Amino acid sequence: MELFARVDPLGVAWLRVVSAAAIFAVWRKPWRRIAGLDRETRRLLLGLGAVFAVMNSCFYIAIARLPLGTVAAIEFLPVILLAALGVRTLRNGVALALAVPGVYVLTDVRLATEPLGIVFAFANAALFALYIVLAHRVSRSAALNRLDGLAGAMLIAAAAITPIGGFGAAKAMLDPVAIGAGVGVGITSSVIPYVCDQLAMARLKRATYSLMVSLLPATATVIGILVLAQFPSWTELLGVGLIVAAVAVHCDHAEQDRPPSTMSDADVRPHAHTARRPRLVD
Repeated sequence: MELFARVDPLGVAWLRVVSAAAIFAVWRKPWRRIAGLDRETRRLLLGLGAVFAVMNSCFYIAIARLPLGTVAAIEFLPVILLAALGVRTLRNGVALALAVPGVYVLTDVRLATEPLGIVFAFANAALFALYIVLAHRVSRSAALNRLDGLAGAMLIAAAAITPIGGFGAAKAMLDPVAIGAGVGVGITSSVIPYVCDQLAMARLKRATYSLMVSLLPATATVIGILVLAQFPSWTELLGVGLIVAAVAVHCDHAEQDRPPSTMSDADVRPHAHTARRPRLVD
């Protein structure tokens, strides 16, 4: 919130993305790999870069009007909804049953006073779901080194967000405190988390990944209290808690897609060995 007093929300988003892009450019020099990419992979990076630009813009407009924990809780709703619609299991039914009242509580508390914040929070949520899809593809792309792909997408995001937030950040160019804070936000909110996401997505199933980040709304609430002085009401804490529980309970469709009759080599090998064993005659 102190940075919002110096720079408007779109300016903060610009500082975050551009500072992260500058760090990635120096560290990874992604243009060396992007030059030889095929058209489909370039489209993937363009899509991810556009998502970074618009998602961060929506996020900062939302948290300028709503508690950070509320925005983070809403951010996970597409994951729950898609899982519940795609795989009709008891766990997903329970997750949806927890998420619906959680959303009602959060939106009912703020809809009357901050309708614009709610709109941008839901836009951020939709873009977050799209980010997971595109970032997962980048992490598994054979044509990209994961971090080079991330760096390339962030450079594209820097170009895309400049028309959106560049003007709002212009007045911060003579404010060393704002610039330093913006760079700090870029490192702690874009460079480190997105690098960790790429490394995790390349190794974890989406269900496991979702479970590991299920506490994000709760940690965001704590950070909002300690860093931004955003004190949620007890009702809002209840809504965040319900959505955290829903994310933790929901079952990812990737788990359901696994054939139930699949056996590992370890399961098959003892039986094959037994079949080849000579029968002993009394």
